[in-house]
Amino acid sequence: MPLYPALEEIKDSLSAEQLAILKRQLDSEQPNVSPQTRFNYGWGLVKSPDRKLQQHGLEQLAQVYREENSMHREALYYLAVGSYKVGEYSNARRYCDALLKSEPDNSQARALKEMVDDKVTQDGLIGLGVAGGLLAVGVGVISALARRKRK
Repeated sequence: MPLYPALEEIKDSLSAEQLAILKRQLDSEQPNVSPQTRFNYGWGLVKSPDRKLQQHGLEQLAQVYREENSMHREALYYLAVGSYKVGEYSNARRYCDALLKSEPDNSQARALKEMVDDKVTQDGLIGLGVAGGLLAVGVGVISALARRKRK
């Protein structure tokens, strides 16, 4: 599936060294981490190819969203991106909808929502194919058993 031009960054990740820099900054500000530092770390983790790190990034971004009104827009967008990357499509759609409610002309959020919807449709079609295949196998087994009983 081609990536929407506005979403090219979804496939990019930070190097281990770049993530380490963000983590050191976060650690240096303990116990009073600034919202920007927490956001930067969450953003970096969400861009990671590692699902566990992506989940941790979502936690960081959710905290920023809850605690810093001035960063709602950025946090929502990357919560949507991260949710998409970990396969939480209903959350990704919800975050996109929330962002589009306040910014209906946001092309990035609109493109991301389209991408989420495409993925849900694709997964649904694959699921239907698998279910149909299982149904056919089940019908075949039942037919074979019924023929066996008649003999």
